[in-house]
Amino acid sequence: MLNLMEDFLPFTPTVLTVTALSNYLREVLESDPVLQDIWVKGEISNFSRPKSGHFYFTLKDNESQVRAVMWKQSALRLRFDPQDGMAVEAHGSMSLYAAGGQVQLYLDTMRPAGEGCLYQEFLRLKARLEAEGLFDPAHKRPLPELPRHIGLVTSPTGAAVQDMLNTLSRRLPLLRVTLAPTSVQGVDAPPGIINALSQLNQLRDLDLIIVARGGGSIEDLWAFNDEGVARAIAAANVPVISGVGHETDFTIADFVADLRAPTPTAAAELATPLTKLDLLGSLQSAQQALDLTLKETIQTASNELRVAALELRRNSPLQRVYNNLQRHDDLRERLERSIQTQLKSRQQSFGAAQARLEALNPAAVLSRGFAIVTDAATGQIIAKTTQARPRQAIKIHLQDGVAPAAFSDSLGGPHANP
Repeated sequence: MLNLMEDFLPFTPTVLTVTALSNYLREVLESDPVLQDIWVKGEISNFSRPKSGHFYFTLKDNESQVRAVMWKQSALRLRFDPQDGMAVEAHGSMSLYAAGGQVQLYLDTMRPAGEGCLYQEFLRLKARLEAEGLFDPAHKRPLPELPRHIGLVTSPTGAAVQDMLNTLSRRLPLLRVTLAPTSVQGVDAPPGIINALSQLNQLRDLDLIIVARGGGSIEDLWAFNDEGVARAIAAANVPVISGVGHETDFTIADFVADLRAPTPTAAAELATPLTKLDLLGSLQSAQQALDLTLKETIQTASNELRVAALELRRNSPLQRVYNNLQRHDDLRERLERSIQTQLKSRQQSFGAAQARLEALNPAAVLSRGFAIVTDAATGQIIAKTTQARPRQAIKIHLQDGVAPAAFSDSLGGPHANP
């Protein structure tokens, strides 16, 4: 910092350039801790918003005014639209705009006048309810993956309800939606919201509730910082999604609800995690899995049936009957072969015996010129003379017949009867 005392020479005034003076003033302003963290209350005047996105305006009261600047990055975070004549409370730091020779407020945030008091009240209620455990994550209920009936607590005339209905219809057309209309701003809003929640609690088939409204200032959203509304949300029979305001807006309802959504449209999306496309995809996957399971089941059953049929055929009495019939046929063939063999053997033996018998047949002997003498009375063969008696009647067997005869008296030989 420029030290004027050291540069001051007796009887010789120090002459500063404008730039040196500007630099000194800027250092003075920027080294003061009060001026670097300051809240200023005033009315907006000469508000300007060029294409750059920065804000330029004047803050004034009845007696004074000061130039103010808010860069685009800070301006985008505001939750309201600044306008001429609006009373605001602005936070920032003081510095010097050397090119214009102006002391200016360089602001980083701004709120409508009176919002500070509301915010303090918001913090007090939040701390008390949090101490009671209303915000405890352990009390948060999981949302249904596929809700069939959703209740909406919101204004029936705002853009938020149309956005939610369109989103729900697009994502899950078969979903049933019940609107519990209520005012969402002003003194009548808190009891209206509580009554709407009470009506939805009487629906036995309800799966989920969405409490929502569009964006606005802290005063516009104040109904959702009401203690009665917070306790009604906590006491709801089904999970509750809070979709109040814009992404930067936070209310007590957001903290006590089972899930906070940044916007009403986002609340509708979070309420329907599975869309019709997801369901169609799941259905197709399930159909493919079912087809594969059926094919595998049929194939397994077919294999088991084939094995069982083979086992049944092996153990079936009919198979044993067939086996016995075959064995019977085999035995019969063996018996026939044995009989044929024995018959052939017997025939051969009979032929041999017959040949031997033929050889021993007296008739065969007779055919060769021999004769057989038998006793005419007994038929005994008389082969020796010692077996004969004189005048014994005999028969002489010849080839062509039997001739009667008798031995002579002297047994010299038989003679035929005349």
